Amino acid sequence: MAAKQKGTLKRVLKQLKKYKFFIVLTIFFALITVAGSLATPVFFGQIVNLIIGKGNVNFEKIFIKFIIIAACIAITAIAQWLMNIINNHITYNVIKDVREEAFKNIQYLPLKYIDAHSYGDIVSRNIADVDQFADGLLMGFTQLFTGVLTILGTLVMMLIINWIIALVVVVITPFSLFVAKYIATKTYSLFKKTSEIRGEQTAFIDEMIGNLKVVQAFNREDENLQKFDEVNDRLTKASLKSIFYSSLTNPSTRFVNAIVYALVALTGALMLVFATPLPMAFNVGMLTSLLSYANQYTKPFNEISGVVTELQNAVACAGRIYELIDEKPQQPDSPDALELENVKGEVEFSDVYFSYTADKKLIENLNIKAKAGQRIAIVGPTGCGKTTLINLLMRFYDTDRGTITVDGNEVKEVTRKSLRKNYGMVLQDTWLKSGTIKENIAIGKPDATDDEIIAAAKATHSHNFIMQLPDGYETQIGEDGGNLSQGQKQLLCITRIMLCLPPMLILDEATSSIDTRTEQKIQAAFAKLMSGRTSFIVAHRLSTIKEADLILVMKDGNIIEQGTHSQLLSLGGFYSKLYNSQFAV
Repeated sequence: MAAKQKGTLKRVLKQLKKYKFFIVLTIFFALITVAGSLATPVFFGQIVNLIIGKGNVNFEKIFIKFIIIAACIAITAIAQWLMNIINNHITYNVIKDVREEAFKNIQYLPLKYIDAHSYGDIVSRNIADVDQFADGLLMGFTQLFTGVLTILGTLVMMLIINWIIALVVVVITPFSLFVAKYIATKTYSLFKKTSEIRGEQTAFIDEMIGNLKVVQAFNREDENLQKFDEVNDRLTKASLKSIFYSSLTNPSTRFVNAIVYALVALTGALMLVFATPLPMAFNVGMLTSLLSYANQYTKPFNEISGVVTELQNAVACAGRIYELIDEKPQQPDSPDALELENVKGEVEFSDVYFSYTADKKLIENLNIKAKAGQRIAIVGPTGCGKTTLINLLMRFYDTDRGTITVDGNEVKEVTRKSLRKNYGMVLQDTWLKSGTIKENIAIGKPDATDDEIIAAAKATHSHNFIMQLPDGYETQIGEDGGNLSQGQKQLLCITRIMLCLPPMLILDEATSSIDTRTEQKIQAAFAKLMSGRTSFIVAHRLSTIKEADLILVMKDGNIIEQGTHSQLLSLGGFYSKLYNSQFAV
C-alpha cells in the first residue's frame, strides 16, 4: 500500500512539473505572506515594551509601529490573494489534464475492459474521483507551502529571541507529527474504500436510470430500493468511518499544540519571575512575541494535519484515476497494415479459439468458410457464442488462437477502419445520436445527397413515418431516439446500411422490434440489399432464415450442425428440434 501511495505521489508531482513556473511563483508569494505574518509579532512585542513602565509611553513611536503592522497585514493579504489565484490556476489545469488523459484513454480501451467494468464506475473515476483529487490538491497548494514556511520561520524567530524557549517547542513538536502520521496512514485505506463504494453506487444509479422502463415493467422498484439502500448504507458507514478518523487529526494536534503554548508561557513566566541569570536579555515584550510565535508555530500543524488528511483522500482518488489512465489501450494497427479495397466478401475462420476469461472457455477450434455473396445464418441457444462471433468478425475482439481472413487477408494485418468500413451492421440494440433524422441516416456516408437518403428510406419503408414527423428529415432527436418507437429506431438503422451498401452485412436480430407486416417488407428490402453481398444473419426466429445459403448451428462455442434449412430439418438433429419447438402448439 505504501509503495502504491509513493507511486501515485510521484505521478502527481510529474503532472505538476508542467506548471513549475507557477509553483515557483506561488512559493514566492507564500514567502511574502509568511514574512509579513512573522514581522507582526516583533512589532507588537516592541509596542508592549513601549507601554510598560511609568512614564515610558511614547505615542509617536507606538503610532509608527501600528502603521508598520498595518502595512505588513496589507502586504500579507495581497500576497495571499495572489497566491490563491495562482493555486487555483495550477490545480484546475492539472485536473483538466488528468480528465483529458483519462477520457482519451477511454476512447482507445479494448471492449474487453469496458465489458468487464460497470459504466458508472468508469464515470465516477472521471468525475467524482477527479473532483476529490482537485479538493485535496487545492488545499495542499493553499496551506502546505505557507504552513511549512511558517513553521520554519517562527522557529528561526524564536531561536533569535530566546533559544531556551525555542528548544522547549522543538522537543514537543514530534508528538504532533506522530499523531498526524498515525491518523493519515489509517485514513488512506478508508478513503480508498469510500471511493470504490461511491463508484459502485454511481454504476447502480446509472444502470437503473438507463433501464427504468424495464425496472417498472417487472415491478422491481422495491427490490432496487433495497439494493440501493444496502449500497448507500455501506457508503455511509465507510464515509463516517473515514471522516471520523480524519476528524481526529485536528483536535489531537490542537491538544499537543495547546501544551506547546502552555509550556512557552510557563517557561517565559518563570524566567521573568525568578530573573534567572541568562546570557541574554529577556523582557515582557519578548514573551509577548514568543507567545504569538508559539501560536503561529502550532497553527500550521493543525492546518497541515488537515491537508494530510485531504491529501490521503486525494491520493486514494488519484490512484483510481491513474489505474484507468494506465489501462493498456487496444493494440494499434501495425504501421504496415493493409487497407482493404475492392472487397469481394470471402470470409474464413480457421481453428479459432476465443474466451472472455482464461478460466471459462467459449469458442474452440471454430472453422467457417463463407464464399462471396453467401448468406450465412447463425443460430443457437443463448450464450452459445453468436454475438461473440460478430465481435470477432468486426475485430472488436481479437482471437486467442487461429486466424480470420477477408479475401485471404488476415484481419489482424489490415486496418480496423478499412475492415469495419466494409461491414454494415444492424443489431438488436439501436445506435442513434443527438441530431436530425437525416444526420442519423448519413452517419456512414456523410456526403450523401438528400435524394440518396430519401431513396434509401423508401427502400426500407421508413420514408412514410419520417414524413409524418414534425420536421420530416430535419426532425431533431436525442441519443435515445426521443419519442420514436423501437421499431422506428430500428428502421433508421437499417436505412443507414441501405444508404452505404457495404460488401458485407451483419444482421443480429435486425427485425426483432418490427411488426410482422413491416418485417415482410423489410425482408424483401434485405433480400435486395443482400444480393451479391456476404451476409451473416443472427436469428432466433428461424422462419426468417429459411432462404439462407448456409445455416450454422452453434452450441457451447462450437458448430454442431451446418447446412441448408431443408438439409438440417432432414437430419432431425438439434436444429430440427429448435425449429419445430417454435411452431409447437
